[in-house]
Amino acid sequence: MRGQGPAPGPHVAVEVPGGLLVRTVAAAGHQGRQVEVDVALVLALVEAALTTGSAIPTALAAVGRAIGGVTGTALERAGSALVLGASWSTAWAGAPASVRPVRDALASAWVAGAPPVPGLRARAERLRRERRRGVRTAAARLAVHLVLPLGACFLPAFVLVGLVPIVLSLTDGLAHVP
Repeated sequence: MRGQGPAPGPHVAVEVPGGLLVRTVAAAGHQGRQVEVDVALVLALVEAALTTGSAIPTALAAVGRAIGGVTGTALERAGSALVLGASWSTAWAGAPASVRPVRDALASAWVAGAPPVPGLRARAERLRRERRRGVRTAAARLAVHLVLPLGACFLPAFVLVGLVPIVLSLTDGLAHVP
């Protein structure tokens, strides 16, 4: 299949020694639309690229090219600006809020020389933890909101099916008592 362009659809890439591993991700129901990649996945992809030994600008550019969309363009632009010698804040100027977790996770690595992978992992875990907390809160809120409608449906049904026959049989039995 040499000579053909990449398959249509979103791509996910991980830089490996000696090249870039690109996989097409099937996006059912998203033909013709730009699909934004989850920021936790972006953090994991940047982490994978950095784990292979890539420099931060190279990892940002590679992941940005692979995921595309607004987030990918911002990552690619930041990586290119860093390669050209821009400061950290200048490279990320004008970046959308979707890349803020990536920027914040890598800031200490770029500015102070700290290892980047632990910061990426911690940020991704914090995002996942916040999402789990939000989902649990929404589920608890849903349970509270469902009590009244379910009670309004099941209580009359219980009365009609369970209590009315008992009351009718008792009244019928009392009517025949001498």
